[in-house]
Amino acid sequence: MRILHTSDWHLGKHLEGYSRLEEQEKFIEELIEIIDRESVDLVIIAGDIYDNGNPSAKAEKLFYSSLKRITKGGKIPALIIAGNHDNPDRLVAASPLAYEQGIILLGTPNSKAVAGDYDYYRIVDAGEGYIEIEKNNEHLLALTLPYPSEKRLNEMISESLEEEEQQKSYSQKIGSILENLSSKFREDTINIVVGHFYVAGGEVSDSERPVQLGGSYVVEADVFPQKAQYIALGHLHRPQKVKGTDLEAYYSGSPIQYSKSEISYAKSVYIVDLLPGQKAVVKEILLKNYKPIEVWKCDSIEEAIMKCKENSDKDVWVYLEIKTDRVLLQSEIKEMRRLKKDIVEIVPVFNDEEEELEIEDIREKTLEELFVDFYYHQKQVKPTEEMIELFLSIMNEGEEEDEAGTP
Repeated sequence: MRILHTSDWHLGKHLEGYSRLEEQEKFIEELIEIIDRESVDLVIIAGDIYDNGNPSAKAEKLFYSSLKRITKGGKIPALIIAGNHDNPDRLVAASPLAYEQGIILLGTPNSKAVAGDYDYYRIVDAGEGYIEIEKNNEHLLALTLPYPSEKRLNEMISESLEEEEQQKSYSQKIGSILENLSSKFREDTINIVVGHFYVAGGEVSDSERPVQLGGSYVVEADVFPQKAQYIALGHLHRPQKVKGTDLEAYYSGSPIQYSKSEISYAKSVYIVDLLPGQKAVVKEILLKNYKPIEVWKCDSIEEAIMKCKENSDKDVWVYLEIKTDRVLLQSEIKEMRRLKKDIVEIVPVFNDEEEELEIEDIREKTLEELFVDFYYHQKQVKPTEEMIELFLSIMNEGEEEDEAGTP
């Protein structure tokens, strides 16, 4: 059986207010081309379909239209689990109508698929945390762990435990679940694990939402059952093989760059060939960079303006860092943005000595003045009255909680 492993689509995501939907649409087009070219039998999407639990109508429309094209009416089943960004109930809401289309949606670790015969495949058996799929006379047994939060695992990790013990509690819980479920593995089935969580040693990026609480949400690599031929993971945005295990365990990564910390490596999906009892053959397929993120570092304001002019037609997202000994004028910022569209951020890099001379004693400023100064320093524009009011209201709530003794 040939599987395509992808994850972390984050449909509906923005970059500092800029929509990434157009790039995500281009990814879907390339994904479908890969599925057709590689004659894929099954698609796995290992969580974080959306960027948040309340996706926009456009993001949901893209997801459902994409699945319809990917599965080709059920000919190529797609196994999809929820990630920490997804609302599991909302993700699986269409399940009753989805099975006939080859779409299997699982929201929580105790989710149970519906066994039955469908036009182009069969769900032979299914229970909490596992599913057996038959297609083309081949049987695949998948242990499934959609994002396993403590609440979803119905286990509270005691705050009294040391960090190391907290980590063991969570990791061992995951290990216990997988060990028990691995009894479903057979010699005549293709045996895999599909999960969405952080495995110790994985390389992270700035665009991933932290899911670790003092280290307690880390899973050790040795929890995976030895009989698993392939482990398809989601959550980390860098494609990578899991360290600390000899098993074929991989993060497929996100399909596009979601932060400037991701610009140093290519994005990809994995094609995995599997036969019962045999070692998985894993092939990485690199994706196109539909609209790269670039960081432009300029030694002066004049150089920055010239660079914007010379690259005005370049289709990239830009973080602009400018060395300067003074505050940028609004006219200069407007000129840069006029010359180069899609400037995400303009950051002045001040000479330390000059900056130190201009800083007033913070004890002489009000909280509102400090917020306005900080915002202007970061964005080179003043915050709106609404933003100031929101900031002050949040700070006031925090003070009230402290006075009341709330942790």
